[in-house]
Amino acid sequence: MGAPRPPEPERAAEVRRRFGEEARAERPDLAALCLLVGAAGDGTLDEAGEDAAQIELDRLAGQVPFRPGGAASWAEALAELLGGRHGFHGSPGDYRRLESSFLHEVLRRRRGLPILLSVVWMEVARRAGAPVYGVALPGHFVVGFGPPEEQVLADPFNAGRVLTGGDAELLVQGTTGATLDPSMLEPAAPLDVVQRVLNNIRAWAAARPERTDVSLWAVELSLLLPSHSARLRHEHAQLLVRRGDYLRGAAELDAYADVVSAVDEPAADRVRSQARAARAMLN
Repeated sequence: MGAPRPPEPERAAEVRRRFGEEARAERPDLAALCLLVGAAGDGTLDEAGEDAAQIELDRLAGQVPFRPGGAASWAEALAELLGGRHGFHGSPGDYRRLESSFLHEVLRRRRGLPILLSVVWMEVARRAGAPVYGVALPGHFVVGFGPPEEQVLADPFNAGRVLTGGDAELLVQGTTGATLDPSMLEPAAPLDVVQRVLNNIRAWAAARPERTDVSLWAVELSLLLPSHSARLRHEHAQLLVRRGDYLRGAAELDAYADVVSAVDEPAADRVRSQARAARAMLN
C-alpha cells in the first residue's frame, strides 16, 4: 500500500484555513495543529476523525492511575502506560513511512517518528496534569518533565525509556557529532514542534521526486506559520513550476525576487530569470 494522498482541493483549502487560524491563536493547540498536518496529507482523515483522535488522547490520559508528583515519577508512569501497556514506540523502518509523521496514524499504529511519539506523550501527560514539554535535541526529539533544576528526560521512540545523565549527550553525538549544549534542553514551543514535523515531511518528500504533492502541501502549511524562512517562498514557487502551474510559480518567483533585491540584487535577477523561463513554458 502506498503513502497517503492529500484531500480534494475544497477540503485541502479548509484544512489550510483552519491551520492558519490555529497557528496564529494566542495559545496554539499542538494536537490540533498536528492533526491538521495529518488532514493535509491524508484525504481519508475528516473532522470526525480529528475529533476521534482528540478523544483517544483524552482516553489515554484518563488511564494514568494517579498524579505521581515528582518529575521522575511522571516519566515512569507515562512510560509504563504508553510504552508498556499500549506499546507506543518506534523503529528504523518508521522513518520510511509518511504516516509516521501523522498524529492520527501514530495513535492508530502505536508507531511513529520520535517527534510524533513525543507529541503523544506530551498531550497525554498534559491532560493528566504533568509538568511536561518537548525537548528538541538535534536529530532526536524527546520529552522533558519538571523544572530545569529537576528535569527528567524520556525517549518515547524507545517506549519512554528514562534517560540518564549521559544518554542525552550520546543521542546528540550519535546523530550530529556535536556536543550537548544546555540550550538544547530548553522546552520547545508548540509552533517550533509543528515546524519540525513539517520539515520531516519535506525531507521525506525530497527523497521521493514523484511526491511533489507532499512537498507542496508541507511547504504551504509552513508558510502559514507566523515565523518562517523567506526561502520557503522560493521553494514554493519552484514546486509550482515543477507541477506545471507556471503562472502561479512565476508570480511567486517575482514576489520572492522583490524580497531578495533589498539585500542581493544579482540573486534577485537570477530569480527573475527563473520567472521568465517559467512563463515561457506557456508559449
